Amino acid sequence: MNHDGGRANEPTSYELRPPHAPQGGAPGAVPVPPQAPTPPGAPHGPTPTVTDPNPEGAPHRVLGGRYRLTGRLGHGGMGTVWRAHDDVVDREVAVKEPRVPDHLGERERANVYLRMQREARAAARIDHPSVVTVHDVVVEDGKPWIVMELVSGQSLGDRLREGTLDPREAARIGLAVLGALSAAHRAGVLHRDVKPDNVLLGREDRVVLTDFGIAQVEGEQRLTETGSFVGSPEYIAPERVLGRLPGPESDLWSLGVVLYAAVEGMSPYRRSHTPATLQAVLSAEPQMPARGAGAFGTLVMQLLRKDPAARPGPAEIRAALESVAVAPAPEFTRPYGGGSSVGSRWVPPVLHGNRAAQFGLGGAVLAVALALVLLLANPFTGGGTPEGWQIRPENEVLSADVAVPEEYQREQGDDGDVVWYKDPSGVFEIDFWHRGLPGEDAVGAGADEPGADPEARKAYYEKGGAATTEMKDATVTSTKTEHQGRTAYDMVVEYTPYSATDDEPLRYRFHELLIPGKAESDPYWHVRVRMPAAGQAAKDGEKIYDEVTEGLKIHES
Repeated sequence: MNHDGGRANEPTSYELRPPHAPQGGAPGAVPVPPQAPTPPGAPHGPTPTVTDPNPEGAPHRVLGGRYRLTGRLGHGGMGTVWRAHDDVVDREVAVKEPRVPDHLGERERANVYLRMQREARAAARIDHPSVVTVHDVVVEDGKPWIVMELVSGQSLGDRLREGTLDPREAARIGLAVLGALSAAHRAGVLHRDVKPDNVLLGREDRVVLTDFGIAQVEGEQRLTETGSFVGSPEYIAPERVLGRLPGPESDLWSLGVVLYAAVEGMSPYRRSHTPATLQAVLSAEPQMPARGAGAFGTLVMQLLRKDPAARPGPAEIRAALESVAVAPAPEFTRPYGGGSSVGSRWVPPVLHGNRAAQFGLGGAVLAVALALVLLLANPFTGGGTPEGWQIRPENEVLSADVAVPEEYQREQGDDGDVVWYKDPSGVFEIDFWHRGLPGEDAVGAGADEPGADPEARKAYYEKGGAATTEMKDATVTSTKTEHQGRTAYDMVVEYTPYSATDDEPLRYRFHELLIPGKAESDPYWHVRVRMPAAGQAAKDGEKIYDEVTEGLKIHES
């Protein structure tokens, strides 16, 4: 995980501090991957300069006369997690060592150590199989070293980097996290940082909630410094953003965001920087998760209600998740076989890593795979929304409702005027814009955006698209049409990517619908389906375009 949050596709999960203080993450217990170049839970971005008292000798150090450090599992701005061997009972354990940024004074250092001790107390008082077990606390060099069980597996955050989960699996994990939170709440403990990186997926389907390092224990004074906020902005409840006293409902909100991310791939509140993320938490109304329709999606939307009192309680949450967890999986959503990427759920292993074959210009295997998906899902049956599709309200971005396949992944642009829905196999992509012409000061690839004028757009594509380096050899046809009583233009663009080589001159197609605003100065709507330009995939892409344009319902102003 990158902790900078500097781009739209990067999370903003990092500690917020007073002005001019460096930023960094604070991982908890770290799962042990069977084989992984980067330990789960270890941040992938830069961390602050820290004091490491014995970086070379630490792996050979013995704590408390019994815990022999054997290797580092992960580290961040506030802690290092070591693998260790307990020589007394002969077992592997994890040991968390506090690591303090150099800019902190003695008082702040003591505050960090108290936070670590509080984590141990908070976790130790919770009796539940889905809460990481704390074995011991050893104080050496004035620091508390927390000894806990070693969970073999990976974090949910790492798992989601491989692809989204089936709603049944998400519900199963949600039930375990709910059990851990319920046990914590009964013990008077609020977690306050429920997020995928703090959910560990162990052996034999075990799920463990870890890192109670910023937990709030009933009756204890808050240890976070005045003016700071500790947590992960895209997963926190709105009442915490507003500075109100959190309760168990705040952790349940975070559980709702985790469930949403499990099936959609990211938090619905993630934005390109922290202030925008916090504003989204306060005001944005996310759409129903596309891959979690029915009871799962309904529960998630209830958990994301802004009013804490309106959120369902543990019993209602448990009943809803249990109903989803035991439901049979639709045949067409099951993966073809192994593989770690999202596309492996849809593309046969023989096509993995073979982009040309995936687009199937004469690729029979892809045609068969697509035909099988279409046969099982039967999406083009006519009469209302096709089976396997969903109507999604895009009020905030498009002022319209859109029809998209349930399995497509949603992404949103930084400027809030474009959303993409991407086919997990990478063959198709559906784009929606609602924007006006760029201003006089516009620079960059979009500065020459032609708007909804079909002649200007034709010239734009023929000269190469964005910055004239997007495509080459483009052919463009345009037909005047109508959509919802508005004048519109149906446009087909076939092109070769600018980066294509002579050995692989694949052709692609944009099929677009341009809908001007009622006044020349009004924003226009632009719908585009990207597809291969030939073969069975092109025919399927045209069917997708027909359903997408038919399902686009602009809200009349």
